Amino acid sequence: MQPLKAHVRRGRLVLDEPTDLPEGEEVELVPLDEVLARGGDYLDEDERQRLHDSIRESIEQMKRGETIDAATAMAELRAHR
Repeated sequence: MQPLKAHVRRGRLVLDEPTDLPEGEEVELVPLDEVLARGGDYLDEDERQRLHDSIRESIEQMKRGETIDAATAMAELRAHR
């Protein structure tokens, strides 16, 4: 799902575009400045280290030719919904 953009108008958050979210769906809104001040995400140092380790491992797998086609990967992910 794409991020939703909204602006504050008269003290209310107003979406800039329609959404197909179901009626009553709860969403969490975080000011963009806050997200950017935290480096663009909400990872703590341990989570960030695990992410970087995983990326390094993935790069090594790619160098060894241990890859799969993107369409295949997407199909597998969709099958687990």
